[in-house]
Amino acid sequence: MTLVEFDPPERFVLGTVGPPGQREFFLQASDGSRRVQMALEKLHAQVLAERIGELLDQVAGLESTVAAAAAAADNAPLDTPISQDFRVSALALSWDDERHVVVIEAHDHDPDEVDDLDPVEERHSLRVSLPPAQARAFARRCETVVRAGRPSCPFCGGPVDESGHI
Repeated sequence: MTLVEFDPPERFVLGTVGPPGQREFFLQASDGSRRVQMALEKLHAQVLAERIGELLDQVAGLESTVAAAAAAADNAPLDTPISQDFRVSALALSWDDERHVVVIEAHDHDPDEVDDLDPVEERHSLRVSLPPAQARAFARRCETVVRAGRPSCPFCGGPVDESGHI
């Protein structure tokens, strides 16, 4: 199993490639010359943002205020070239109380079912530790990116493309 750890990363961002309705979501973690890029589902990004916000509201208090998150915001596009090192299958989120950081793990497999997987198959995992302000800024970027897709129908709330409902 390959575990890549960034503690903390220079950048940890979510972005997309492609037009609305056909977007592919990517997480990028980097520091110096190291960069890991993972494809994930839109729902993963949405849930991760929600859970980070909930976690920080419970444990971080003033460390993750709006002003601190705004100062830590990374609004730059994804670094190029964009390629997929692995596809996220499972995410884990925790709070390290000793270090006061949010720990995010991304796996290309279910960590609880490692014994059931083919022993020859290469497995990939990423662990990122973020200070509260950077974690809050990351969550806000996730929310913004997720909302930036196709517009919603004013009548039913479903996604709409150029020709109507999908």
